[in-house]
Amino acid sequence: MAQRLEGKRVAVLVANEGIEQVELTEPWRAIENAGGRPELLAPEGGTAQAMNHLDKADTFPVDKAVGDADPGDYDALMLPGGVANPDSLRASPQAVDFVRAFVDAGKPVAAICHAPWTLVEADAVRGRTLTSWPSLQTDIRNAGGTWVDEEVHNDHGLVTSRKPDDLPAFCVKMVEEFAEGKHPVHS
Repeated sequence: MAQRLEGKRVAVLVANEGIEQVELTEPWRAIENAGGRPELLAPEGGTAQAMNHLDKADTFPVDKAVGDADPGDYDALMLPGGVANPDSLRASPQAVDFVRAFVDAGKPVAAICHAPWTLVEADAVRGRTLTSWPSLQTDIRNAGGTWVDEEVHNDHGLVTSRKPDDLPAFCVKMVEEFAEGKHPVHS
């Protein structure tokens, strides 16, 4: 039986531009298909500009500015990739604090491709094992994490994947961990 997310609200945190579109839309669809309620958060209200690699793609309406969102209102957090997206998010103190609140509460977090940059900035990878786009491995190691080259890796509710090709496995594991809920806080 497939995992279900009925009644669960999932924060999908992005910058206002630079999101890899497929890394937003495929996890979003997986959350909805499992009965969850994804909500798009960004540093500013309005819209978020997605990309197909380096080319502009669609825009998506932002449900709420991250500074106006309470992490306690959400059951899980999803962080899409795209090079510019997490690079911008890690420069936003409100976004970094929002991510840190999920990690500190033991709530499940899923991050794909370059998204772990925001986790690095939130000091959320120390002592954890994760994967990402290969160019982040030094940043992850320098932040105290262990980097592995795997399609999908789960470390006590921290689900990570390397790239868009990994989305099928990433979405399955993300929904499974989101359905499971809180994990013991990693120390």
